[in-house]
Amino acid sequence: MQPSNLFREVTLLSDEDCFVVNSRVKSDFTYPVHVHPEYELNFIENGKGAGRLIGDSIEEIDDLELCLIGNENLGHAWMNGHCSSDEIHEITIHFYKQLLFDSLLKKKQFHSIAVMLEKAKKGIVFSRKTIELIKQDLYILSSSSKGFYSVIDLFTILYKLSLDTESRILCTGTFVNQDDSSESRRIQKVISFLNNNYQKEIRLLDVANHVSMSEVSFSRFMKKRTGKNYIEYLNDLRLGIASRCLVETSKTIAEISYECGFNNLSNFNRIFKKRKGFTPKEFRENYHKMRIMI
Repeated sequence: MQPSNLFREVTLLSDEDCFVVNSRVKSDFTYPVHVHPEYELNFIENGKGAGRLIGDSIEEIDDLELCLIGNENLGHAWMNGHCSSDEIHEITIHFYKQLLFDSLLKKKQFHSIAVMLEKAKKGIVFSRKTIELIKQDLYILSSSSKGFYSVIDLFTILYKLSLDTESRILCTGTFVNQDDSSESRRIQKVISFLNNNYQKEIRLLDVANHVSMSEVSFSRFMKKRTGKNYIEYLNDLRLGIASRCLVETSKTIAEISYECGFNNLSNFNRIFKKRKGFTPKEFRENYHKMRIMI
């Protein structure tokens, strides 16, 4: 899948965070193939048999899994596959590229990390030996509230990972190259239009006209290129932005609902709970129990 096909995730990492940790226990994988500009370090335990898709790499994972992704155009997701576990532990860390700025990465002490981050543009999976070495570090970090020292802990984890001589690059160089076909430019035009107008009522006809297509042709095109119908894609975009507003602002749920394009509060609550497993109110209340912001 090329990046223009994919759901662009709005992560919960704010400008004031060095990184964000999300730790959870779940029974299945439901998040779609997606992209985002932040680095992602994703750890999974008890997920044996699940499928991992990163770019053009599709593999079945073992009971321990750890990947690093550092490319805003590299689609990735984990899927149920043959996984039968009902207690999957997953820890996801997002951090901005600016956290490890160029002048720092040029220092000899950071050389191995710089090499690893370059490889992460194609996705990296780490060896079992290394995962077992740093697994406890990840669990400690996910439950830590040490502030400044947690940043040092993250750097230590990244350094240990950078020494893994058995890690593997997952995605081919050809796939990572940007798709510049006319079809890709068209879907990018759609995504840009939705990103700029999600607050408003946007009819399918409006978007179809924007890219000079009939409604029927556009509906087929959207499903083919994103794996979702138009309404599903638009709702997921709005819900991603609403989730961030819920945890980063003190606005009322009604205000957030209307600002994100949901003109009916009960409809917003229903769709949010269906997709997230919580009502907006529950999501906001439970948020700090589910993740750590540093």
